[in-house]
Amino acid sequence: MSRERARTELALASVRVGSVWFRCHTDHIQSVSEPQAYYQNKLKLALIGQSLFGQEVYTNLRKQGHKVVGVFTVPDKDGKADPLAVVAEKDGTPVFKFPRWRVKGKPIPEVVDAYKAVGAELNVMPFCSQFIPMNVIDHPKHGSIIYHPSILPKHRGASAINWTLIEGDKKAGFSVFWADDGLDTGPILLQKECPVEPNDTVDTLYNRFLFPEGIKAMVEAVQLIADGKAPKIPQSEEGASYEGIQKKSNANVNMAQPAEVIHNWIRGHDKVPGAWVVIDGKPVTLYSSSMLSGSVPAGQPVEVEGASQPGLIAKSGLILFGSDGKALQVKNLQFEDGKMIPASKYFSSDEAASLDLTDDEKKMAEEIRAIWKGILSNVPVIDDTTDFFKSGAASMDVVRLVEEVKQKCEGVQLQNEDVYMATTFQSFIQMFVRRLRGEDQEEELVIDYVTKDVNNMTVKMPYQCFINGSFEDAEDGKTYNTVNPTDGSVICKVSYASVADVDRAVSAAKEAFDNGPWGKMNPRDRGRLLYRLADLMEEHQEELATIETIDSGAVYTLALKTHVGMSIQTFRYFAGWCDKIQGSTIPINQARPNRNLTFTKKEPLGVCAIVIPWNYPLMMLAWKSAACLAAGNTLVLKPAQVTPLTALKFAELTVKAGIPKGVINIVPGSGGLVGQRMSDHPDIRKLGFTGSTPIGKQIMKSCAVSNLKKVSLELGGKSPLIIFSDCDMDKAVRMGMSSVYFNKGENCIAAGRLFVEESIHDEYISRVVEEIKKMKIGDPLDRSTDHGPQNHKAHLDKLVEYCEIGVKEGATLVYGGRQVDRPGFFMEPTVFTDVEDHMFIAKEESFGPVMVVSKFKDGDVDGVLSRANDTEFGLASGVFTRDINKAMYVSERLEAGTVFVNTYNKTDVASPFGGFKQSGFGKDLGEEALHEYLRTKAVTVEY
Repeated sequence: MSRERARTELALASVRVGSVWFRCHTDHIQSVSEPQAYYQNKLKLALIGQSLFGQEVYTNLRKQGHKVVGVFTVPDKDGKADPLAVVAEKDGTPVFKFPRWRVKGKPIPEVVDAYKAVGAELNVMPFCSQFIPMNVIDHPKHGSIIYHPSILPKHRGASAINWTLIEGDKKAGFSVFWADDGLDTGPILLQKECPVEPNDTVDTLYNRFLFPEGIKAMVEAVQLIADGKAPKIPQSEEGASYEGIQKKSNANVNMAQPAEVIHNWIRGHDKVPGAWVVIDGKPVTLYSSSMLSGSVPAGQPVEVEGASQPGLIAKSGLILFGSDGKALQVKNLQFEDGKMIPASKYFSSDEAASLDLTDDEKKMAEEIRAIWKGILSNVPVIDDTTDFFKSGAASMDVVRLVEEVKQKCEGVQLQNEDVYMATTFQSFIQMFVRRLRGEDQEEELVIDYVTKDVNNMTVKMPYQCFINGSFEDAEDGKTYNTVNPTDGSVICKVSYASVADVDRAVSAAKEAFDNGPWGKMNPRDRGRLLYRLADLMEEHQEELATIETIDSGAVYTLALKTHVGMSIQTFRYFAGWCDKIQGSTIPINQARPNRNLTFTKKEPLGVCAIVIPWNYPLMMLAWKSAACLAAGNTLVLKPAQVTPLTALKFAELTVKAGIPKGVINIVPGSGGLVGQRMSDHPDIRKLGFTGSTPIGKQIMKSCAVSNLKKVSLELGGKSPLIIFSDCDMDKAVRMGMSSVYFNKGENCIAAGRLFVEESIHDEYISRVVEEIKKMKIGDPLDRSTDHGPQNHKAHLDKLVEYCEIGVKEGATLVYGGRQVDRPGFFMEPTVFTDVEDHMFIAKEESFGPVMVVSKFKDGDVDGVLSRANDTEFGLASGVFTRDINKAMYVSERLEAGTVFVNTYNKTDVASPFGGFKQSGFGKDLGEEALHEYLRTKAVTVEY
């Protein structure tokens, strides 16, 4: 292959805009940027490339100790620098943004000279879309290495990932090779491979393996060169192939092939450029293909050009048949104007063919036309394109239209919202006829429950993804176990969502916001639905609390009162806000002779993503989603992987409450796939996250790079609690214990460090230990239990290790510090004293039942304040004293989003909640939470 063609083909289309892998709370970060080892030999490197892939390679090479002497990337586009340039400029690395390296095939001397001046020993080309002259490629001492997303020599060229799928390869992978004149024909340095799963797409392969493992491999390759251990294995011509870049024009599906071949073709073009067929004479692009297992569902036939038999529009999507008689299923369709719909909704889309009306239906249509004419008296002729509202109709006219039609056709089910969804005469008649025929009735929600007889009741638990108003398996069929922490037993298998499932959920949420009834709904009607949802949650309060207990380990009585009880209060509170979201009028400078009116509007953002932790699964869902929905947004929510069940039960209740399809979508799974895709997705406009500070930082980065989406973060804490000698000792002991052991310490605002005044220190500790010994540790469903199991095994192990570190550092372990000797994940309530400020347990959050106590000298108010504020966390804090002046002085100086005085853990739905410093920003609860999910538009009118 020629050098120029090869270079052009290596200008790969990026399918990823982020590199963050994250989980909630104490789940460990899966990051490609963690150095694996330290090596002695280092090189001076030139990076030639672009994109986030190039950025991550650059960052990791620097972490390994290599010196990047120059970064050569592309010019800014629309005033925005490439991600590689952004991070390099921040580090002070020389950055060169050459528009081109050659003119008419010849190197530009000043460009080559600038490159040579940096003195690189090796060129690293992680993602390069420019033609680089061979005198640059060959210039360094060690030459140049480049990344290619295939197992060379097969699939040379820029559409390598596509062709891996199109040809049905069982293995995918990448190569790091030595660049030569052919560019993807040079000797191999290293290769890595992974299996291709049945429903993989370009996105899933790239996100799961080619991107994260490719970064690691580039770093590994550089180190092999530095250590003199890098091989140069000539590429074999056996099995070598070259396929051109896939374009929309040649992505038409040949339906005269076996079903699996058609499936591979579709998924190999998903998302770019998109495989297409002609359905009912119109080009339609196909996304999210999978082979159909089991019997063919019932459906309505559609003509598919070139197919051996018609396709079927079924509830599960578009069913296509191959030449071998086998079937595949396509879930999403896109029309020529760019609109994407679920394939199951093909016949309800504007693009679908109109219904053929019977004579009686035609007669009824003319009678309805007369009703329209009577209302729209200003319109000379009511034709098919007449728009009810554009013709001047108002809300009272909607009521009149609905009532007149219902009077004319007794028994037809029609509501005001139907008029808003079908505003033209033709669409109204189509909707009316379907309603008349019974074709437009709401489908009954089908739920394949897991049932358990527990807590003197039978709980029914959904376990599948909830997308667009229905429960369904993950697209690739994957599941995982959710575990009961009381005994370590498996409760059930839960769907493990993929990137494709997130994309479908976002698409449903976007459609619901842009075109569904939610976006057009009167705010009071929206509030009415949220009130109804709160009522249903209250009706199912005991079932929700039971599920919360077996899935998270929460003590049942606490789950009933707080986990579920406060969730209900939260939805009721925000339901009341729906019709009270207001803008304002602003006096501005007038320009004579004209006058001006400026006012602001508060508008919803659109599709919002919410990622919640495992310590309060339902309550954290409520804190964020209630405000989000009240503001008029739609949402996609990822529950914590280890506690998904109450979120899925909640989804069931939203359907019963009448929340429209697509408004709420819940996708259980890992942060590394689901959470990552949320922060990357270009159609998500806001991400709300509760979890650890390191994860929050990575989320901010990914959200900024993807589409600058709005972010609110409630992150880690090490909340100080100061107990003065003039406190109410009984209350200070009781509330101090609650500040640490509430919800078995799995509490974001837990007092991470108690400062006790020296004169009462020993008495305080003695009374705490005395009370701990009275605590009942055991089955959280037992109403007399005080202390249940930790949420999951990995967290319990972390807590035991935390205590071991405290002992090694010299703190005094007064009580506990061990796992309880019984089945399940139980940790003893623990007390440490003599904790010095430099110790690990004085600085790091345990997120468990570990009381960390330090003394402070009598009367040293400013000294203890300084110690309390000596942390990068600022979520909550507390002070116990009878002296009101001291209380106010301390509360004003504590650097935290919440200060408790002579109490602790007292949160309320009307009180804003959120942190300072590295505990995050943005607020949950209260009026301020609404502003996290709204945008302000200023309008100026001259009159």
